[in-house]
Amino acid sequence: MRILVACEESQAVTIELRKLGHEAYSADIQDCSGGHPEWHLKGDCLPLLQLEWEMIIAFPPCTHLTYGGVRWFKQKKADGRQQAGIDLFMKFTNCQCPKVAIENPLGIMSKLWKPHDQIIQPFEFGDPHRKRTCLWLKNLPQLIPTTPNAPAPTPLSIDSTGHKRYFTDSLNRSSTSRSKTFPGIARAMATQWTN
Repeated sequence: MRILVACEESQAVTIELRKLGHEAYSADIQDCSGGHPEWHLKGDCLPLLQLEWEMIIAFPPCTHLTYGGVRWFKQKKADGRQQAGIDLFMKFTNCQCPKVAIENPLGIMSKLWKPHDQIIQPFEFGDPHRKRTCLWLKNLPQLIPTTPNAPAPTPLSIDSTGHKRYFTDSLNRSSTSRSKTFPGIARAMATQWTN
């Protein structure tokens, strides 16, 4: 299959798709960190939506859409950042590709556009972490957990604001490192959506 993995600098999903023999390309405004620049289309991914793809898997930035940043929503609405995030997300919902998956944390798009089709957690796919993630799917099945009986991880700590921390370095992780797709989820997307 010819597949675009949009807004993916990590190349986690692209690499898994390539392992299966698919012609997959990551696309992002950043350089890729996955080690395969030959599979990376650096730049604005929106013009790429006009090309013919058999599937698009999109990871639009969630910075202005996730409930994790609700305390800044008023400012983000006022200065237009939230609307810009909404507009980008909606470009993926409106593209003409026959199969589309959009990934984002729980946030405003489930109310502004439509409810998500599925919520997944890394521990359901073999990665011992919590990170509730929503999927919106067009002509793709819901992902089947590969470790359905895995226990949910307990928080490693609770910070001064009462937020549970599941990563030892969660306070020091950049938004880029926090947004990387967990290996088990990347593998499940590649195998289950191309099978």
